[in-house]
Amino acid sequence: MVRFRALVVSAVIACATMLTPAYAAPSRDREETLFLGDYEPGTIVVMTGARQLFLVTGHERALKYDIAVGKPSEQWFGTSWVSKKRLNPIWVPTPSMREAKPTLPASVGPGPSNPLGRRAMNLGWGTYRIHGTNSPNSIGSAASAGCFRMRNADVEDLFERVHVGAQVVVLQ
Repeated sequence: MVRFRALVVSAVIACATMLTPAYAAPSRDREETLFLGDYEPGTIVVMTGARQLFLVTGHERALKYDIAVGKPSEQWFGTSWVSKKRLNPIWVPTPSMREAKPTLPASVGPGPSNPLGRRAMNLGWGTYRIHGTNSPNSIGSAASAGCFRMRNADVEDLFERVHVGAQVVVLQ
C-alpha cells in the first residue's frame, strides 16, 4: 500500500510539473541548439516573433533563452551592441514611462521589486536593455516598453557569457 501511494504521489507530481506553464519555471540548463545564420560567436540574436534570444556559440550553434519582448507599439528592430553591464541595477523610469504613468517612483533600487531584476545590459546609446525581471510570468509575452526581459537565472547566465561591445541583432 505504501509503494502504491508513493507511485500515485509521484504520478501527481509528474502531471503537475507537465501542466506548469514553461514560462513560469526558471531555466535549469541553457539549451544549446542548431542555429542557422552568419553571425560571429558572442553575437546576441533576438527573434521577437519567437520571443527567444540566442547567444551564438559557434558555427551553426547557439544557446537559446526564452524572453519577453516589447509591446507591439514599443518593438524595434535592427542592430545594436552591449554598451554597459550592470549588477543589481537601479531602475529609473524613462520620461515616456513617467508621462504615461505619473505615479511611478523616481527610482527603484536593487531587490525583489526592481523591474530590471538582478542584471541589466544596456544596448547602444538608447534606453533599451536586456535585463532580468521581477515578473517572471511575463516571459513569453509582449509586455515591456521595448526592452528584452529574461528570467533572472537566465540573465545572470547571459551576463557572464557576453562582453561589453557584443553585437545585438534584433529580428522580427
